[in-house]
Amino acid sequence: MSDVTTPPREVSAMLDLTVEAATELELQIAVAKLPGLEVEESLSITVDGSHVTPTEIVAECGTRIHRFSVDSGTVLVHYSASVTSPADPVPVEVGDSSVYLRPSRYAEADKFFGYVSGEFDLDDDPADLLQQVTRFVARRLSYLPGSSDPIDGAADTLLAGAGVCRDYAHLVVALLRALNIPARLVAVYAPGCDPMDFHAVAEAIIDDRWVVVDATGLAPRQSLVRIATGRDAADTAFLDNHRGTITMNGQQVIATVSGDLPIDDGKQQISIG
Repeated sequence: MSDVTTPPREVSAMLDLTVEAATELELQIAVAKLPGLEVEESLSITVDGSHVTPTEIVAECGTRIHRFSVDSGTVLVHYSASVTSPADPVPVEVGDSSVYLRPSRYAEADKFFGYVSGEFDLDDDPADLLQQVTRFVARRLSYLPGSSDPIDGAADTLLAGAGVCRDYAHLVVALLRALNIPARLVAVYAPGCDPMDFHAVAEAIIDDRWVVVDATGLAPRQSLVRIATGRDAADTAFLDNHRGTITMNGQQVIATVSGDLPIDDGKQQISIG
């Protein structure tokens, strides 16, 4: 694993939405709670101007879900965090090689078993295959906002030849799983990302470490801040609505580093810090 420098980072998110019928909302916008991380943060949720205190659920890899109920009204969410020290690398757990080789809703690896045998040498070292898959996805896809639907999976993305960050990540994850390399999706804050938004990347187990992969190349991997981790975007959505009707009026995401952005040559094995 190459040594990399992770700079201090400032991140924030704002959501403005209208709830038209009673519902339960879940947010995944807070920085993951992990050992080694030093962070100062604030989360404010109001419904028609009245403050709401959510229930916090801590899930896999420090993922934090903030759940609250709303009858109706305007919901404003403001989150900000100053990350002064990076998190320790997330360890590989005993069950990870099982869970993250399975096909999932948006990373349907079982559809790619035959395909990968024609595109890659299955006997290559996993670290080499990781680089090959990253380059393959970067070449095959064009980053084009609006070109995909929220229900598109990796097979749809490959056929379309275009997508956004979650589509890139899903295709990387599906191909890696089909190559017998455990892989998963991570929602992150990504300083340097343009257009700025919540970002999605992939992680793969290489040499018993979780290594981050971003075929979009939109942001240096050294600057990423982990939010949520899961099998695919079904596990990592920044907003889930469990009953009523909601309308998203607006959102804003900001992520910056202290000083200059790191330079990412794409060749180092980097863990999200």
